[in-house]
Amino acid sequence: MSEQKKAKRSLAGIAGIVAVATLISKVFGLVRQQAIAAAFGVGPAFDAYNYAYVIPGFLLILLGGINGPFHSAIVSVLSKRKQEEAAPLVETITTLVGGLLLAVTILLVIFADPLVGLVAPGLNVTAAQAAAQGMTGDEFQTLQLTHEIAVRQFRIMAPMAVLAGLIGIGFGTLNAADQYWLPSISPLFSSVALIGGLGALAVYLGSDITLPKYALLGGMVLAWGTLAGAILQWLVQVVAQWRAGLGRLRLRFEFNRPGVGDVMKVMGPATLSSGMLQINVYTDLFFASYIPQAAAALGYAGLLVQTPLGIISNMLLVPLLPVFSRLADPQNWPELKGRIRQGLILTGLTMLPLGALTITLAVAIVRVVYERGAFDPAASEFVAPMLVAYGIGMFVYLGRDVLVRVFYALGDGETPFRVSIVNIFLNALFDFLMVNQFGAPGLVLATVAVNIISMVALLVLLDRKINGLPLWEWTGPIVLLTGASAIAGFVSFGVLRVCEHYLGTRGLLVQLVDLTVSGTVGLGVFALLAMQLKLPEIDIFVDRLRQRFLRRS
Repeated sequence: MSEQKKAKRSLAGIAGIVAVATLISKVFGLVRQQAIAAAFGVGPAFDAYNYAYVIPGFLLILLGGINGPFHSAIVSVLSKRKQEEAAPLVETITTLVGGLLLAVTILLVIFADPLVGLVAPGLNVTAAQAAAQGMTGDEFQTLQLTHEIAVRQFRIMAPMAVLAGLIGIGFGTLNAADQYWLPSISPLFSSVALIGGLGALAVYLGSDITLPKYALLGGMVLAWGTLAGAILQWLVQVVAQWRAGLGRLRLRFEFNRPGVGDVMKVMGPATLSSGMLQINVYTDLFFASYIPQAAAALGYAGLLVQTPLGIISNMLLVPLLPVFSRLADPQNWPELKGRIRQGLILTGLTMLPLGALTITLAVAIVRVVYERGAFDPAASEFVAPMLVAYGIGMFVYLGRDVLVRVFYALGDGETPFRVSIVNIFLNALFDFLMVNQFGAPGLVLATVAVNIISMVALLVLLDRKINGLPLWEWTGPIVLLTGASAIAGFVSFGVLRVCEHYLGTRGLLVQLVDLTVSGTVGLGVFALLAMQLKLPEIDIFVDRLRQRFLRRS
């Protein structure tokens, strides 16, 4: 077997491991969100949590996420060095980063109140301001309670700043040692810890867990459960590092050691670039703080979209990035253009029908996933429009990520960075305009609009960079897939109405049957229409499924 085939097989194996681990983690994340919904609905405990989690969660995603700057920096440096050099280097980086982030943690604890006020100014209103805005006494008290809970949660979760850096270093260290399963599945432990905390609270309070008077206690359980999950996620990685001989919990101040400077050179700019994307999340929550329950609704709807997006993006982007990199030389650009088309068509093939079904079945999806306990039908009606707005933007969200990976493969990180800076200002502008027009769903529509502009800008810039792209030729298949998805969505909605008429809508089992039948019919219609388009990407996809099925048979 040739080395190239071995490399390809290894790449496919890695993609498979990451995809399966991501799927398992996402499933547990969904169960966690269902438990939160049943316990707190869209009440102040979870509403406050969404604000309190902004900065700790920002650091956890930014520094501790797979493919994040810490992960990328560690992998890029360790993969070029000998095994015996790894442990001292990892211990030195851990000492340096841990010290810096410990200082950040102390500042977060001290300035928790003003930072929550900065993230969610709509919670920090006086009685006079509340009266001027026409708030009732109960609404004002809810705002005060939400602010109090958010500040306490923020202080509890502040140590996640340190844990985020350590988790990111652990991700990179284990991946550099060809260990992919544990880093990819480790977010599962965070979900398990939070679910365990909610379970203990439910045993303690029983059915009273949904009562507003226990919102403060529930909020504390959310915060402590989140912190415990981050600690568990880090400890699991530490044990694996020890066993692999990749460093221990040892302070090492050898900051002049070879490799330390290389890591920091990659880590600094990458952290800044990745941070630009998270600023948009803060902007959305800034405006959401003026709309009661909007932050909670964003969290519930966002997870429903991010679950399939996360799985499909990992399956699509992990294999494509090294392919783009191998074709970065100008003499390979004709083939690179074909691969870019393939990435965009596969994105449309997966995201457009899922987006259409998300739009037309939004209420049914929210009811099946969340509607139990404190999450009542009124909460479903509030969250469903958010899910509709997310569904509109699923294709451009992933399509933009495909194009960003092309720029990275070409060694150009500046262009996506500059586009992301412009996006921050556009997102703030669109948030302001669309919230006034559409209410809470306008926050999501603003993000969708920014992603559309971003994707178009990246396509235009990429067209100039690699001497032209057949953009009009690519537009045709995307338009046809969009049309097929729209038809599938309408059919699915009609089938749902028929099922609801004859089967009803009461009971989880009935709702699940309604949703399953309508969704399956919709996907079937899309598959039939897509097959008629005779796109090579569809043929390749079907052939591979056929071969795999025959091989297993």
